[in-house]
Amino acid sequence: MRLKPLSLTLLSISKHLSESLGGRLRGGIKRSCGYPSFFAAMSTVSTEKDAFSAPTQSIPKSPQPLQVAKRLEKFKTTIFTQMSSLAIKHGAINLGQGFPNFDGPEFVKEAAIQAIKDGKNQYARGFGVSELNNAVAERFKKDTGLLVDPDKEVTVTSGCTEAIASTILGLINPGDEVILFAPFYDSYEATLSMAGANIKCVTLRPPDFAVPINELKSAISKNTRAILMNTPHNPTGKMFTREELNLIASLCIENDVLVFADEVYDKLAFEMDHISMASLPGMYERTVTMNSLGKTFSLTGWKIGWAIAPPHLTWGVRQAHSYLTFSTSTPMQWAASVALRAPESYYAELKRDYMAKKAILVEGLKAVGFKVFPSSGTYFVVVDHTPFGLENDVAFCEYLIKEVGVVAIPTSVFYLNPEDGKNLVRFTFCKDEETLKAAVKRLKEKLMRK
Repeated sequence: MRLKPLSLTLLSISKHLSESLGGRLRGGIKRSCGYPSFFAAMSTVSTEKDAFSAPTQSIPKSPQPLQVAKRLEKFKTTIFTQMSSLAIKHGAINLGQGFPNFDGPEFVKEAAIQAIKDGKNQYARGFGVSELNNAVAERFKKDTGLLVDPDKEVTVTSGCTEAIASTILGLINPGDEVILFAPFYDSYEATLSMAGANIKCVTLRPPDFAVPINELKSAISKNTRAILMNTPHNPTGKMFTREELNLIASLCIENDVLVFADEVYDKLAFEMDHISMASLPGMYERTVTMNSLGKTFSLTGWKIGWAIAPPHLTWGVRQAHSYLTFSTSTPMQWAASVALRAPESYYAELKRDYMAKKAILVEGLKAVGFKVFPSSGTYFVVVDHTPFGLENDVAFCEYLIKEVGVVAIPTSVFYLNPEDGKNLVRFTFCKDEETLKAAVKRLKEKLMRK
């Protein structure tokens, strides 16, 4: 017997269903069963299009209440999104959000293009492409002297923000206490809330944002599971000194506390050498070190990050990572492995470029009348805005955008108690020199002290 072509068979079945069910297809069959959409897609010819079309529905015009889980109720649209939207609306120069307005190095982009052309486009190994895991381990050894197993102690993630999330969700239980140094990167609090952690804060205060060791000692309790820290520090630009790190380490060892160390700005250290917490005696076994490609190579949109930890901590990180993203962009991982093997001259030139940019912004801010606090690392600088007479940081930043045409970030969003940051705003200098000079010019022409 000669078989009919599959397309004709399917068409025949489709027409039979349509004829036997008649108008019921239009009015009553639940579309979740899958048949109408399946046959409409598979038929090469259709004389029954109306029978398989979704019914037109009017969309309710009355606004519905926003819905969000209780653990995220307090969090709004991120301040970076808000300020960037205002910048576009008012044609302001964006010195708020920390992403460069210039591109990353050609040799890294070419490596990504080559990886795509070479067919490296399917799912990567869950914890990272082997070449990148090896490159991360090699870089970590150069920087810290620590030899880690790339397959057992390095986990590649979708940016450092996912490394933070995987670490918190994989190692923190509901009710565990986690200590933050305020001001802090805003994702810390939100992710800890998702994990059900109890957050304690130790506030770093201007002018030098030194760690108040006695406050830290008081904050540690029998329920403290971890300290989450960031050095070089966003938003202040502070770098934790060796003395501060040693004191924090001794408290962690004494009280059996973990450290989650966010070190994404480690190559943007201007006035002292970066010290990795994991490199201190007795600390590797209790530290998760998190980092990324984006800041160092001006490729923030690639979202390639990693977490380095001993196997007993890596297990929890990978468990969470497996169910968050599972794996990260394959061709970008191959390119990242090339980036991390850049010669030391790349990092020296990077630092020189950023020091020149920083000088333009800092000198301009001082000339306008801001009180500028020292920034030893990152590409941020924090200033006191109070000489200009606005009631708080949010009001000042809105005025700055609308009346001056420059964007800054209000730092109150980086504190558990917004009052602690109401006098401070953050500027970034990860922009080309022309943009920085244009922003300073606007500030000098339009911003008046009161």
